[in-house]
Amino acid sequence: MGSEQQIAFFLRGLEDGDTWRRAAAAKGLGRVGRDEHAWALVGSADDRAPEVREAAALGLGRLGVAEAGRGVLPALMGDEDPWVRRRASRAAIRLGLDDPAIVDSFSTLLRDPDHHLRINGLDGLTALGVPGDVPALVALLGDPEGAVWGRARGLVYSFRDDPAVSAEVVRTAEQGTGEARVQALQLLPRQWTERLLDSLVKGLRDESAQVRTAVAGRLLDVEDAQTQNALVEALDAERAASVAALLLHGLGRRGEERVTGPATRWLGDATAGQSAAYALGAAGTRTAAGVLRTAVTDPALPGRTRAAAAKAVGQAGRWDAVWLLLPLLDDLDGEVRASAVDGLDALVDDGLRPWERRSVARALVAHLAADPNTVWQTHNALIGLAEALPGLRQIVDRTPSPDVRAAALSLLDTDNATDGNTGQDLARFVHALDDPDETVRFHAAEGLARPTIAVKSTECIGCCIPGVPCCSGAPLQVIGPSVITPNRFPRCICRVASR
Repeated sequence: MGSEQQIAFFLRGLEDGDTWRRAAAAKGLGRVGRDEHAWALVGSADDRAPEVREAAALGLGRLGVAEAGRGVLPALMGDEDPWVRRRASRAAIRLGLDDPAIVDSFSTLLRDPDHHLRINGLDGLTALGVPGDVPALVALLGDPEGAVWGRARGLVYSFRDDPAVSAEVVRTAEQGTGEARVQALQLLPRQWTERLLDSLVKGLRDESAQVRTAVAGRLLDVEDAQTQNALVEALDAERAASVAALLLHGLGRRGEERVTGPATRWLGDATAGQSAAYALGAAGTRTAAGVLRTAVTDPALPGRTRAAAAKAVGQAGRWDAVWLLLPLLDDLDGEVRASAVDGLDALVDDGLRPWERRSVARALVAHLAADPNTVWQTHNALIGLAEALPGLRQIVDRTPSPDVRAAALSLLDTDNATDGNTGQDLARFVHALDDPDETVRFHAAEGLARPTIAVKSTECIGCCIPGVPCCSGAPLQVIGPSVITPNRFPRCICRVASR
């Protein structure tokens, strides 16, 4: 059947067929018809059957005659049948209609019970570059459908400088409910916090845990005593673990001592326990220290909580911290062992007592070789501990683990004047340049590249680079890894002594 015959067939079907035939004719005319046939579809826009009205809207969008769609699509976008509204709204977007009636229709769709139509309404307004019904738009920030509130947030952000949109966002941030208020608070810059202060403090008692989380996140940046008191009171009354965790961490960051009681109560919670341990360590009170001493060895607590308690013990740095943490290096829980290393790292940074240094160095060196999961954490904790150098040299010479060898090699300090065996480390670096592991070779080259490493050759037992005089009897200046590279040039192999 030719195109003209098809068109004639569809035109007859629009007038004489049953419901499904009229609907099929409208769709077919949209596919094969010409511009002038759009007016036939306009005539079907008030058909008694919603299936035909839907098909007419679809056909109008396909034919692309804006003038024809302008007259009927606003009415179809308000049709009682949701499928008609869907087709009509997509057709209006496709035709690029921008009449006030179309804008009003898209704005009406923002309150439609069908989330597909709320999406169409937002897409239409975005395409037109207008916010539409501002209260309805901002209310969609709390829509349960991610595809809806995500589009609404993007459109609100685009018009954040529009006075009407800005005022509605502020009103929602102060008086809104649920997720809409949370999203509004996130959209407002931090400088709005002072203006919103009263509503934020009231929000700490909101029935929604999401709102309490959002307002607490804002208030934790406010330094005045009144706000701090409100946060402490909110923590005392809080029953949601996620909100309590936020308050404990934020107040702990401020060193607030009044968190000790609430933190002790939340310590056993799987969600808030880690924040509670952190807050106890930051509070630094005698009571908090006593709770942490018990917590690090309490088998009833979750492993993550014990790990956080171990780290807090190290950061608090009380007199017995070293002796509490050293046994935890052998704990069965890997997270606890890792946090014990972090705690010892904090103690080393703050400065160990002279009688603690050897014990800590010996324990960390043993842990470096024993626990493959914390190699580089242990490496960081050993930085600056000269007492660890003898043990580290043994590890470099004996360990089969490339990672452990690389970590130990990087800790050998050729500039450490207090260690009489430093001169022997140069030979270890030179030997490690031929190590099969790339990381080991890198740290060996890095060690050789440290400034002011000057040695004197006492006996040459190998070959020099061709064309370069033998180094025997002459000062040997070690040069950087860009020149001395493994497996590229023959090198002198010399027995050397520090000079």
